[in-house]
Amino acid sequence: MKFFAINGSPRKNCNTAQLLDKSLEGIKSVFPDASTERIDLYDFPFHGCRSCFACKRVNGKHYGRCVQKDDLKPILDKVVQADGVILGSPIYFSDVTGNMRCFEERFMFPFVAYSKTETVDHKKMPLACIYTMNASEEISYQIGYHDLHDHFEMGLSMVFSKPEHLYVYETYQFKDYSRYVSDAFDEKERKLLRETQFPKDLENAFDLGRKIAIRAKQHD
Repeated sequence: MKFFAINGSPRKNCNTAQLLDKSLEGIKSVFPDASTERIDLYDFPFHGCRSCFACKRVNGKHYGRCVQKDDLKPILDKVVQADGVILGSPIYFSDVTGNMRCFEERFMFPFVAYSKTETVDHKKMPLACIYTMNASEEISYQIGYHDLHDHFEMGLSMVFSKPEHLYVYETYQFKDYSRYVSDAFDEKERKLLRETQFPKDLENAFDLGRKIAIRAKQHD
């Protein structure tokens, strides 16, 4: 079996990446022989959907598949055949990163049928989403983060399956806060959360991976 973690963060060794890696460990706890891979979207250049509609052309040879030839194409070709996918992104300006949003467009749109009767044959794998953010849980609800993320997941639900999700709040951003203008945050408080809460977040990410593996087993 094959599972992917898609990292929408430009930081390859920080919060989101660590949580994704832990989720893959959770998958391996269920399927020790499974193939797991983390893909860092900021490692290569690509763009979102160009609205060329080649994936919807009548009798087109690319019907139901993205025709764009760039660095994302070979990745999409293997990810759409996965047994499970976990998407992870920090929250920038209330939403997932631009690279994650572009990936989502290319990941989903070829399988959306502009038809009342016709569908596009594709694999409906289990999904999960991990969101990391500076905001506290209280503030995230006050400003409507969860409503925005529900919208992000709505399309994924229609095309593949309803995602599991994990929210990680008040993340530790810098190794040395004194080097940055960041007095809106209490460094000691953030460091304490890093030491006490983040290990729990990692455990939750591990459990999230297990859920995806178990759902894949049931689907199989």
